[in-house]
Amino acid sequence: MSQHKNRRFWDRIAQRYAARPLKDVAAYEAMLAATASHLRPTDRVLEIGCGTGGTAITLAPKVAHFLATDFSAEMVRIAQAKPGADAVTFRVADARQALDDGPFDAICAFNVLHLVEDMPGLLACIHENLSPDGVLISKTWCFSDVKLWVRALFPVLRLFGVFPVVTQLGVAQLQQALLDAGFEIIEQRVFGAYPQNPYIVARKAGYLA
Repeated sequence: MSQHKNRRFWDRIAQRYAARPLKDVAAYEAMLAATASHLRPTDRVLEIGCGTGGTAITLAPKVAHFLATDFSAEMVRIAQAKPGADAVTFRVADARQALDDGPFDAICAFNVLHLVEDMPGLLACIHENLSPDGVLISKTWCFSDVKLWVRALFPVLRLFGVFPVVTQLGVAQLQQALLDAGFEIIEQRVFGAYPQNPYIVARKAGYLA
């Protein structure tokens, strides 16, 4: 998978992405509420792949510090121009670079793990850069679990520049990858109509709450 190619894709579509209305506002708001329930006022939080910043801007007032990163400079530029952006530290960085300021009390990765080149390696780095009681809060597209005819469209859509390069994995594979990285899953839910896009909260295995 080409990181450079993916970066160009997201830079190119950033304006359209920002202008696109949410398809399921209720599901998004429910996900934000669930995420906020795992955050504390003293937390240092990192978001990997923050896109145009809406989630970060909503959650930042609930914590001590919120660092939101994306490898697309255009996405970050749009995020920084939004109302409420002053409450967030936005930075252009890929997923590995974003962890340099760790440890963090919570790391958010919404719809991004399927876009990275080495998900097992990234999960191991996230585990290393979480505080002992920290949580990874993620939402991930598991494209191996969508219908075959839908998956068959992906190469065609990429050819026309309207679909990114992705890693195809299933929900069971995602769960196993989290376990292999040293996490235990403490919450798994689906917000919206797609069970192939699970919301998962995980913490370091063996931590006694």
